[in-house]
Parts: sequence; structure tokens; C-alpha cells
Amino acid sequence: MTTASPADSAPGTPTVAVLGTGIMGSGMARSLLRDRLPVRVWNRTRSKAEPLARHGATVTDTPEEAVRGADVVLTALTDARSVAETLTAATPGLRPGQVWLQSATVGLDATTDLAHRAAGLGLVYLDAPVSGTKQPAEQGTLTVFVSGPSSARATALPVLEAIGQRTVWVGEEPGGATRLKLVANTWVINMVNGVAECLNLAEGLGLDPQLFLDAMKGGPLDTPYLQGKSAAVLSGDLTPSFALSTALKDSRLILDAAEASGVTLDLVAASAERFARAEAAGHGDQDMIATYYAGRPA
Repeated sequence: MTTASPADSAPGTPTVAVLGTGIMGSGMARSLLRDRLPVRVWNRTRSKAEPLARHGATVTDTPEEAVRGADVVLTALTDARSVAETLTAATPGLRPGQVWLQSATVGLDATTDLAHRAAGLGLVYLDAPVSGTKQPAEQGTLTVFVSGPSSARATALPVLEAIGQRTVWVGEEPGGATRLKLVANTWVINMVNGVAECLNLAEGLGLDPQLFLDAMKGGPLDTPYLQGKSAAVLSGDLTPSFALSTALKDSRLILDAAEASGVTLDLVAASAERFARAEAAGHGDQDMIATYYAGRPA
């Protein structure tokens, strides 16, 4: 991987403050650095941000320090509360006109609230949740859904091109991108639980789950997702690319949005129950395919 520092970045490239260096934030930060953008990082637990210094990032002690002088602020945090608290802490270092790329999945009401807070601070708010997990974040191959003023595109473009292979512009008003992300996550959440239940049933019927996977392999119903997630859980490697607790949080946001829009989502409701059981059994920090354990005998 090529590393970069602000000193050897091309003139005119935006300085980016990355707030939150968990699975997604650290991956996106590495992609930004690989494209030779100046990057400042902050994380509540500093030790999780410090490895990025080896790649050329400036590690800061506070959100205020990270955002001061930045052109783009990228939030890659867990939920609405953490985003709101971090924005409050960063406020003394913010200035009107900065572009705020808000990539966390926080739901519709929180997106509206954050957009209002951004307007009060003079920030240009881009609702920008991403589709993808750990490996795409590290490789710069995420899909980024964006809604917000087109006037911010030129400033945001180098960042979007660094972290993603595709940007889907949804509209001019914040909220559109979050709506699309909730739909996309509905597909993922139902799919991962479908994989888990097939493995559960195969084992319950006394079959080697690999027989099922081999039967599907190469056919019209096969997917890399089916094979990859199954291999992970059957090998016992549950290193998170997308944590189960985060999937539970997102499933609840989807259900809130569905209720508000008058839609009934039976599969997501069932998925949320499975995630909750698996989390209660101690699998919250593992990959979301650990929902498999919700279907096994206690």
C-alpha cells in the first residue's frame, strides 16, 4: 500500500477529517491515504486510530482538533447518538462552508435532525451512507449513496472516488440516500438470515451443510455471499466485516422507517429477533452471520 502525508499530497486536494476509525472508518481512511489525500483521524479509543499513523494519517486527541482546517469531515460512527455527540465535541473547530459527509446509518429522523444541526453551523451536509463491509472499505470499492446540494460535489468528489467504486447521487435533499441505504440493508439482512437458517436446517436434519452448498454451487441460486458467509461460520472465523450488533441496530431502523411509511416487513422483524437472540448469547461483536447461533439448540 502506498502511504502519503499532507506534505506530498497534490495541490488542491481536500484535507479530510475522519471521525470514527472502527471497521469502516479505518478502511475508508486507508483508502483516502492511498489516494494521497491529507487525512486526520480521531476515535474515542485512540489506540484504534493509532495504526493509521503508519499509513500517513495524523492522529488527533479530539474531534475539534481533527476537523479544524479540514475541507471535508467524514463521520464513520456507529449510530445517531455517537454522531450527535461527536458533532458537539467537534463544533469549536468547525467553520461555515465545510462539507460534512455523514456515512453512518442513522435512520430517517436522525438524518433530518443532523441536517438541521449542520445548517445551523453553516456546514454543507451530504447524507452519504455506504454499501459494503470491511474489505470494500479497505479496497476503496464501496458504493456510496449521496443526497445533498450538487454545489458540494466538486469538493467531495476526490473523497468519494477514493472510498468507493461507485457513487449513486439520489437527490438534492438529505434523506434520500438514507432511504436507499435502508432498502439495500433490508436485502442484506434478510439474505444473511436466509443463509443462517439453511445451515441450521441442514444440520438439524442430519445433513452436512457442505452438501447444500455444493448443490447450489454454480447454479442460478448460488451467490458469492452464500458461499462466503457459509464458509466463515462453518470454519468458526467470525471476524467481523459487519458486526451483528450493528446489523441489529440497522434492522430496527428499517422497521421504524417501515412503520412510519405504513409498510409491514415480516422478514426484517424476524431477522431482528434472531439478531437480538444471538446478541444476548454473546455474539454481538462477531460478524453478522453469527445469527446462525440463534437457530441452534440452546
